[in-house]
Amino acid sequence: MEGKDRSLEELMKEKEDNEFIIEENRLKGVIELITKEILNYVRKRKEVTKYIIDSRKKNIEEFKDDEDRVMEYFDHETFVKEESYKTIDRKFKELTILKTSPYFGRVDFKDEDSDEEKVYIGRFGVTTQGQYEPLVVDWRAPVSSLFYTSSLGPNRYRAPKSEIEVDILKKRQYIIKKEKLMGLFDSAVDVRDEILQLVLSKNAEEKLTDIVMSIQEEQDKIIREPRNNIVVVNGVAGSGKTTIALHRVAFLLYNNREVLQDKVLILGPNPIFMEYISSVLPSLGEGGTMQQTYADFALDLMDIRKNKVMSSEVYMEKILSNDKAFIEDLIYKNSDDFTEELNKLIENIEKKQYKFEDIIYNDKVVVSTEECEKMYNEYYKRLPLFRRTRKIRRIIFSKLKDERDNKVRKIEEEYRNTLKALSEDELTLQGTSIDYERRLKIKNVVREIMKVKETLLWLDNPSIYELYSSINKRDFYTIDDLTALLYLTLKFEGISMGREIKHVIIDEAQDYSSLALKVIREITGTLGMTIVGDSNQRIIPIKVEIPFNSIENIIHNIEVKHFKLNKSYRSTQQIMEYANKFLKDEAIVPLVRNGEPVNVIKISKVEEVTDNILSLVNEYKEKQYESIAIICKDLKSTEKYGRLLKKIENIKIIDREDMMYKGGIVAIPLYFAKGLEFDAVIILDEAEQKEDKYMYVMSTRALHELSVVKLQP
Repeated sequence: MEGKDRSLEELMKEKEDNEFIIEENRLKGVIELITKEILNYVRKRKEVTKYIIDSRKKNIEEFKDDEDRVMEYFDHETFVKEESYKTIDRKFKELTILKTSPYFGRVDFKDEDSDEEKVYIGRFGVTTQGQYEPLVVDWRAPVSSLFYTSSLGPNRYRAPKSEIEVDILKKRQYIIKKEKLMGLFDSAVDVRDEILQLVLSKNAEEKLTDIVMSIQEEQDKIIREPRNNIVVVNGVAGSGKTTIALHRVAFLLYNNREVLQDKVLILGPNPIFMEYISSVLPSLGEGGTMQQTYADFALDLMDIRKNKVMSSEVYMEKILSNDKAFIEDLIYKNSDDFTEELNKLIENIEKKQYKFEDIIYNDKVVVSTEECEKMYNEYYKRLPLFRRTRKIRRIIFSKLKDERDNKVRKIEEEYRNTLKALSEDELTLQGTSIDYERRLKIKNVVREIMKVKETLLWLDNPSIYELYSSINKRDFYTIDDLTALLYLTLKFEGISMGREIKHVIIDEAQDYSSLALKVIREITGTLGMTIVGDSNQRIIPIKVEIPFNSIENIIHNIEVKHFKLNKSYRSTQQIMEYANKFLKDEAIVPLVRNGEPVNVIKISKVEEVTDNILSLVNEYKEKQYESIAIICKDLKSTEKYGRLLKKIENIKIIDREDMMYKGGIVAIPLYFAKGLEFDAVIILDEAEQKEDKYMYVMSTRALHELSVVKLQP
């Protein structure tokens, strides 16, 4: 029996070895073909570059004496060539990336109408010149969704025209590094743990750009949702919300490039976060998206100086220091009651600001009160209020101009008739005085018209900022005030972004008010939105349900799909179990990735803080961790302990939202750490720190190791 068992083991091992050799040989062949394609694209790029340069030289030389012709030399053919160059250059870059690791997965399947198919899946797709069958299929292609499904057997994927029923026979995953096959795994269920562990065990920056090979089924379903739905993801820390959002952008652009290219807006919480994610889309071969913080989005659309707006760090510090008056104000400005107050202000201006009256010129009613009211209440009702009144003013001015022109024509006609009736002698004697009288009459006509125009003050529009000051009662604005001013501007003036937006991504959406979500939708006019956040990470106080969870009550008449993610892929099991202690409701389900126990160090003296943190930092540096964060509750603590920790080489204190984070060792307040992740985290837990949600946010920033230095008197 033992002999038979050994024989079976040997046969299985032999089969595995043969499979490995076959896959190794295929990989070599694929890399050779990609290398040829790269050389092919290098040649194409040279040819197109030469054509463009020669064309420019020829046209500039030919029309050097004609500036207008020089400006027009970009003819259609040259434009096409330049666009062709962009496509060639893009493909060249993709192939260069693929050469070292062409694919990460394979799915074997069979449908009713074909033999068994094997599809190799990579970060980008490759179809060699003269071939129709792809060598590697892009992970965003419809058929690639089969790789991310949870099991073998009957399944389906959504093709451009219909759903295709298939039978999944095998799923295989590869570890390929520097053109070498390091390992392969066959999996009957989800993306194999070995691969997932491999990706998740990487350092923070590398992990963020390699996640495509470990996307899970629940994440993949969200990524592939139709573009014109509103997709809402409420996920725990580490569940891949930002990853889902960015890969969804890449997926949507790949499948809808003509519609969405340069028409995607990504809104993030602060510049630190925006810089942190800036490399992800380019690594997926996508660019051209508009990426902004919500504050910059608002400021770009209004005439407000940035120095009149409270910085995010001051805003958060007031919350963390429990500034009761400030907190009471922001709770109100995040409420439906505040929106109702703004609506009442708009209604009051609409009903009471403008007192319509007859427009009379030369004892004639040029525009009646009734006409004005009809224009205001019926004809131009669809226009924003101030644009409506300016439209009415233009119509009144136009009608006054017609009356003026009629009057002037009569004066000119009388003048000509008078001249005709005069003899030459009378013309010589009276001509000058008659002309003077004509000009005087015309001046009087113009003067009378000006007087009538000056009476139209009742059509003047008030300043939006002055109107809002009756509510705001202070000379600076917070982010909540910017939202209110955007709303008033939208209703009074209308807002144009100057570019078309077809899809909006909102990250850290738990911090957005109902009004902010409504305003973003109305300004962009987009049908498709991807909204991701974590209800547990809202630090800004609120007395109602967190708005993004009930977006259908804010944005109507569009399909909304909600997804709840409870599984964390970020941190080790030990870190997530520690973080779970600070959640009152449902707990995070950690991926079983073991690590070091959470290290809780209790000290009683401030002087001991520095020595303990220095010791921990040195320990983490020895373990080759590339990003280490010392997270404090607020800016005061960050600056205080940051100064004490100056002994740490190259430590950076993040104390402003416009600072860039590029890895290394940082001291950072918790509100700037939101959305970020670090290889190792040291939390400074001071005695007065009571809020569980603060500890939840801070502890879930850690990927591999977490230490908590508790200062207890």
